[in-house]
Amino acid sequence: MDWSPVLITFKLALITTLALFVVGVPLAYWLSYGRFKMKPAVEALVTMPLVLPPSVLGFYLLVAFGPKYFLGNFLNEYLNINLLFTFEGLIVASMIYSLPFMVQPIQSALENLPKSLKESATLFGKSNFTTLIKVLLPNIKASVLTSLVLTFTHTVGEFGVVLMIGGSIPGETKLASIAIYEEVEAMNYGAAHTYSFILFAISFTILLLVYSLNKKAIKVI
Repeated sequence: MDWSPVLITFKLALITTLALFVVGVPLAYWLSYGRFKMKPAVEALVTMPLVLPPSVLGFYLLVAFGPKYFLGNFLNEYLNINLLFTFEGLIVASMIYSLPFMVQPIQSALENLPKSLKESATLFGKSNFTTLIKVLLPNIKASVLTSLVLTFTHTVGEFGVVLMIGGSIPGETKLASIAIYEEVEAMNYGAAHTYSFILFAISFTILLLVYSLNKKAIKVI
């Protein structure tokens, strides 16, 4: 059995989760407390990956990253960056596809916090960054953990988007989900079962651990 698709899958999931945490937390804070006319449009864009078929999102990313269009041409010509059929392209595509799984639980938790928490921190001269890191996030640990786990497990299960952007290059962009599809096409059900069971077992274990930790945290509170 070739273990590289499994290793690449979890490498992608880990990098995507960490990158989205850095991007998603400030975005969730901005959407929670920001007051601007385009807020509904921004929230709709953030949520779109939840309702769009993966193939649709993958197709538009494929077009956008292509050398014939502005973004892809700019990246190729001026930054010497190619996102099509590369691991880096998988990271960008996965971040876009998993964005709502990081942002929405944190945004919802922040909006449900007492307004007095943020107001008190502001009265004591705390910056928005300090307030977010030292006051708000510690009070929504369960939601932050849920966001991290949902993002990680969702990335592990990606298929349509990553197939469109990365293809199936062994050792580089061939993920476990793609390997399962190819093994089924080749009627090699034994290998497909092995890949599937590994993803199922690890995802179930992670979710079980998170639910157990959340219940313990609630009991302590």
